[in-house]
Amino acid sequence: MAYPNQLCLVLVIFLSIFSLSSLPTSAIISKANVSLPIPSSQLVEILCNRKAIQHRRFCLKALSTPKVITALETTQLGTLIMKLGAANAKATLNVYNVIIKKPGSPQALKALNCCVEAYRYAILSFEMVSSELELINAKVQAPRILAGNRFMKYYVSMGYEITSTLELENPNEY
Repeated sequence: MAYPNQLCLVLVIFLSIFSLSSLPTSAIISKANVSLPIPSSQLVEILCNRKAIQHRRFCLKALSTPKVITALETTQLGTLIMKLGAANAKATLNVYNVIIKKPGSPQALKALNCCVEAYRYAILSFEMVSSELELINAKVQAPRILAGNRFMKYYVSMGYEITSTLELENPNEY
């Protein structure tokens, strides 16, 4: 029964690339130790108003930390977003690890272990993107990395669309 495992992987990749814009606000805000509200920066406002952002209010709230607000340029903001995403993924991974220790069916354990692996890769992905943003900020010329990132964006959008389709087809499973 590979369907839930594949879906979990697609979801993790999508969430990684789109900075967790569709997760509940509490998933990241509670880990950021932020007292709200803090006025957002112009960079954050522009980002949170972009078409790809599904939940503007979540975006503004998640990116209202003092460190993010003081970001002066896009690559710095991107690096901070990836660090927030990695922190959230690590917190979620910890929840999976707690659930795995509880008794359950072998099928559920297999699916949970798949998700654990996907979250481990998601954390590495956030860290990879953060490193790539630092390369861009340092003006390192790496056209192959830029092309790879562009292709990743295409695959993520395809993964998002198929996941959305599956969610519409099977609303009771989500």
